[in-house]
Amino acid sequence: MKLQERILLLAFGLFLSVGTGFSQDSSSKPSASPASAPGAAAMLTGPGGTLKDILAAACSQSQNDFTRYLTARNKEAFSRMTPSARVALMKRFVLLNEPGKARVSLNASGRPIVRCETPSVTTEMQIGGAEIRDNITLLPMELRDVTDSTGASVRQINMGLVREAGEWKLLSLGVLFLDLPALEAEWDEAEIEATEKDALESVKNIAVAIESYRNKYLRLPESLANLGQPLRGAPSNEAAGLLDSDLAKGIKNGYAFRYVIAGASNLGAPAKYELSATPLRYGRTGRRSFFRDSNGGLHAADRQGGVGSETDPRAE
Repeated sequence: MKLQERILLLAFGLFLSVGTGFSQDSSSKPSASPASAPGAAAMLTGPGGTLKDILAAACSQSQNDFTRYLTARNKEAFSRMTPSARVALMKRFVLLNEPGKARVSLNASGRPIVRCETPSVTTEMQIGGAEIRDNITLLPMELRDVTDSTGASVRQINMGLVREAGEWKLLSLGVLFLDLPALEAEWDEAEIEATEKDALESVKNIAVAIESYRNKYLRLPESLANLGQPLRGAPSNEAAGLLDSDLAKGIKNGYAFRYVIAGASNLGAPAKYELSATPLRYGRTGRRSFFRDSNGGLHAADRQGGVGSETDPRAE
C-alpha cells in the first residue's frame, strides 16, 4: 500500500472528549459585508487567520511555512520525516496532489476563504467561526471543488488548534488528532517498502544499461558515470545516455549503488560485474541490501546497512 493511501492520523475518541462544552467566540456572529464585519481583523490574526495560513502553506506544499504551525512535539517529528511523507501529509489538507497557488478573500461574514488553484483543479475552503475552550479551538471548514455547482463535492471538516507559547498551532485534521511522533514508525515502514522496491528495480535498470553499453562499445563501462547523460552533444562511451543523472552518480531515493568489474578484464562478452544497493540511512530509507552477482543472480538481505553478497537469499 502506498504511503498516500495509509491512514496518518489517530486518537478519534480523545477528540470527541474535548469537543463538547465549547463556547462560540464573537467572531462567529454574521455581518452584512466583509468590509464592515465585526471581528474580521481578528479572524485574520486569530485562530481563523492561523488556519488560513496553514491551508495556504499546504496548498503550495511549502514545508518551511507549514512547520511554523505545528506544535513543538510535532514539529520535531515532521523534521525527521522524509520529504515525500511531509508532502503526503500536506496534501490531506487541500485534497490536491500537485502544489498550487493560494488566494485569500473574505466571505459576507468577514471570515477567510482560501482558494487553492492548480493547473488541473481548484478547491475552495471556507473557514467558519471559532469555538474556543481554554487553550483549544475548533473551526468548521467547508471544502469544495469550485466547478461543482450541485454541492456533490462539498466536505464539512472541523479543524483543531491549540494555543502553545501564545500562538495557535495545528492540533487536528477533522476529528483526528495529529500525533506525528507516534506515527513515525508507520511512515518509516511505508517509506521503506517503497524505497526497497525502487532500489531493486534500479539494480535491474543499471544491469540493462550496462548490457546496452557492452553491446555498443564491446566492453564494460569503467563506472556508472559512463552510463549517464552527456552534458552536451551526442552520447558516447564517456556518457552513453543510458541512465538518469541520479543513478549515474550512484545515489537515488535513499539508496547508494555500487558497480564493480569482477575480474581483470572489462572487454567483450565474457567480462563480468557485480552491483550492490545499500540504504543510505539504515532503518529510515531501507533495511534490505541488494546484490547482483557476476552471473546475474539477484539477492537481498538485512545487512544492517552493509553491502550484500551472493550468499544472501534470492530476491523476490
